Amino acid sequence: MAYAAWLSVHSEGGQQRLAAELVKYILQRAKEADEEAYEKAKEIVEEGMSRGSLTLKGFEKEVEVNGEKRKVKVIDGEAVEEGRVGRKLLRIKITAEVDGVKREYVITYSRSRASNEAKGYAYASAKAPGGREADAERFSALVKTLTGKEPWVYHRSDSTIKMVCGREHLDGFTRYAELADAVEKWLERND
Repeated sequence: MAYAAWLSVHSEGGQQRLAAELVKYILQRAKEADEEAYEKAKEIVEEGMSRGSLTLKGFEKEVEVNGEKRKVKVIDGEAVEEGRVGRKLLRIKITAEVDGVKREYVITYSRSRASNEAKGYAYASAKAPGGREADAERFSALVKTLTGKEPWVYHRSDSTIKMVCGREHLDGFTRYAELADAVEKWLERND
């Protein structure tokens, strides 16, 4: 349903018309069913329509992470699919300035072999200004700014800090034109 909503906005000609008719029909049927079904369907349609509607380049926002305000300015970004033995990875690379520190942040998504769940991983850099802890906080601010949700942050015994993004973050990344197509294709090939 989200994909049909996306097509109703971003495709052309007959495909756009058919997708718009399908979305209208689904919303109408949901409304006839009950208010809760209609609200859920409307939420999915709105999310689908918003995919690819924003651009990363020049995106600025202030966000609160761990009780502190962080200023995030995105400079550029891309998503690329990369091969790996037996499975494909999705690398999301975003160049951003967070609290005045410019850095390229990379999130690598893969599928769990057991559950096929999409998870993205990133590691804080000890060489970043302020060390790993500050880098992890800036990464969290960037992800929350772009997706609306903070990543999970894990402090390991070897002092490594691992950040994990789930499917809800990946869905949030699809709102940006620079990432949407690659994310959608990766999900189609790996669902």
